[in-house]
Order: sequence, then structure tokens, then C-alpha cells
Amino acid sequence: MTTGLLIAAPASGSGKTTVTLGILRALTRHGVPVRGAKSGPDYIDPRFHEAATGRSCVNLDAWAMTPDRLTSLASGNGLLIVEGAMGLFDGAPPEGKGASADLARLFDMPVILVVDAARMAGSVAPLVAGFAHHDPRVKIAGVILNKTGSPRHAEMLARALAPLNIPLIGSLPRNTALSHPDRHLGLVQAGERPDLDAFLDAAAEAVEAALDLDLLQSLATPLPVAAHTPRVPPPAQSLAVAHDAAFAFTYPHLLADWRAQGAEIRFFSPLANDAPPPADLVYLPGGYPELHAGRLAANHAFLQGLREAAARRRVYGECGGYMVLGDGLVDKDGVRHKMAGLLRLETSFAQRKLHLGYRHAQAVNGPFPGQWAAHEFHYATTLKAEGAPLFSASDAEGADLGPQGLIAGSVAGSFLHLIDRR
Repeated sequence: MTTGLLIAAPASGSGKTTVTLGILRALTRHGVPVRGAKSGPDYIDPRFHEAATGRSCVNLDAWAMTPDRLTSLASGNGLLIVEGAMGLFDGAPPEGKGASADLARLFDMPVILVVDAARMAGSVAPLVAGFAHHDPRVKIAGVILNKTGSPRHAEMLARALAPLNIPLIGSLPRNTALSHPDRHLGLVQAGERPDLDAFLDAAAEAVEAALDLDLLQSLATPLPVAAHTPRVPPPAQSLAVAHDAAFAFTYPHLLADWRAQGAEIRFFSPLANDAPPPADLVYLPGGYPELHAGRLAANHAFLQGLREAAARRRVYGECGGYMVLGDGLVDKDGVRHKMAGLLRLETSFAQRKLHLGYRHAQAVNGPFPGQWAAHEFHYATTLKAEGAPLFSASDAEGADLGPQGLIAGSVAGSFLHLIDRR
């Protein structure tokens, strides 16, 4: 049986990632069978969850996934702690679908509200009361006060909250040592932090000192049992998947789907100058190739192997992988780096433009047929994109975004991160 809790907050920047990681690591150190999950389309936080627990972490995306898919992914043994995204009720327009609150409703899952209390005192009470009474289907089961300034400050906040009769799990004092380095897509990746274990242990020690972990666990409730396990068919029966610091953005549920249906998946590292191993399809996922563009451009074994694979097999690139399939990539300093030259595509980070949001995608052609729920998040400007489109797409509100991506023979790609089949 799985029990669950949702760690959420009134707004982004409240510290819920650090709190969640501290809880996951502390419970793991105490021998509790616990695993993490992340609400929404996030590739970075789940890898921190995995490092904290030693167990796999899935995305639970209430916009892109069906209830059957969500319930199936949440199933397992022990305690599931889901980290919310943005504010508790923040979702995609127009109705706010995909908010962390949707998971609380679907699973009847208690919410632990993390409040950044650094700049408030008595005002914490109406804030928490507002969240507690906003939707009767979303139960605020406990509160964690974060970034408190002193024991006296924490005591003032606790007194203000007492009349609400919502359990106060504890107060975490302000601790600059637990801050995360970040970049434009979020935190620096877990694998890029040489101090990762020390950071997670420090977060666990802060949590152990400040929170009532027994009370926290007692608030968890059973999650529904999956009646059906949806599966996305593999795009090929053997796949060579790029995986390193430049190509790290893959969804575990898709890889698991493909393996469950007999597909063979072999990983390789473009940054290590690996040529793709033999496979029916070479898959370059998203990541940060723009940070390693010079190195990738100089890795001739990788690029030549990619070109040779394209002559015989299918090649697919997603977001960062898509850019590497193009003719050139301009980095933030304005330096152009020659890429694989398999698509007539030029992209630039010298002219940054944010592209963000959920997407409805319909494949025109390529290895991922049918309708998809997808997400787009990048700052690249497209300088040139010539050729046949791969997808037609609209945003979450249904506005037509026109053709997306490119396909040329056996090579295809787009900026869209595919999440699940519609």
C-alpha cells in the first residue's frame, strides 16, 4: 500500500524543494520506505529526489496525464511525498488545469503547506486560513514555516496560527547554506553538484532538528490503487539514447513504458565523444547543449557517428537535441558552433526569447505518431528553420501555434518535450 502527502506552497520561491529534499533524506536515513514525485513537467527536481532517497522519482502531470496514468505512476509501497510546482492552485490557463491542487483532489491527498515566513508575523494566519478554506476538496493538513528569523519569530508565528487548529509541523530557521545554485531552466542539475550528498545531509539535519517527522508521517493517507496501466508504444524496438550533462531531460515513465513493451535502450554520452551505439532509433533528448556547444562541435566521433546513423536509421532530437541536429548553434556570447547539419536549423542564445507553456501536438509525420500532450521551455531564438514540419501545435488555451519542428528523411525533431499520448 502507498500512502501520500503533497508538499506545496502559496507561491514559487517559498523553499518547498529544499524542505522536500530534507524530508526525503531524513526519512531515508531513518529507514522509512519513502520515495519522491514531482508535480508537473520538471526534469531537474526529480533527480534531486532520487539522490535523496536512492529510489526512482516520477513526474505526476495533471495537465498532460490521464487519471489512470497518474494513479499508476503513484502506485507502489511505502510513503510517497509529492513536491508541488509553483503555488498550490497555479495551473495552465484558462482554468488552471495542471495545478498541484489537481493531484490533491484526484488522490484525496493531504497537503503540507510550506510558508515563507521571513517577512511576516500575524499575517501568516489569514494567509494559511485562506488556503485552508479556498477549496473543500483540498485539505491543508499541516503547515511548515520556512526561513524564520529567530526562535522568538517562530513563536510569534505559531501563536498566530494556533486558532486555526491546523497542525504546525515545525519551523525551519533561515539557512543560507541550504540555497541552490540555479540557471535559466531552474536548479543546477543534481549530477553537476560535487557537494550533493553533503548538501542533502545538511538539509536532512536541518529538518530533523526543526520538524516533527512522526507527526508528518501520521498525516499521510492511502492512495488509490491503479486499475489500469497505460503504456506509450516505443518509437523503435532498439533505441540509442544520449545521456550526460548536456542531454539529461528524459521522462522516466516513457523509458519505462518502452522497456515494458520489449524495447532495448542503450545510453551513450556525446560529451564523452561517444558515437551512438547500433539501434533502430537514435534519440537526443533535451538538456543544456548550449553550455557545451564548443565541446560538442569538436567531438567528431559523436557527430560523424550521428551522421552515419542518420544514413541508415531514424534520428530524433527534442529541444536541446533538436538544436544539435541543426546546422549551427550560437551561444550566449555570440559564437557560432557547427552542429550535426542534419536539419536546416540555426538557433541562437545571443538573442534570448522565452518560450514556455503546455502544448497540444499532432504529429504530421515522424517516429511519434498521433496526438500528444507536450511542454515547451527554452530561451533559444530560431534564426532559420527550413523544411517540412514535424508537428502542428496549439497552446493550453487552444491558440494555434502553427507548424513545429522539422523532418528531413529519417531525421526529425522539435522544441516540444513530449509527455504523454492523448
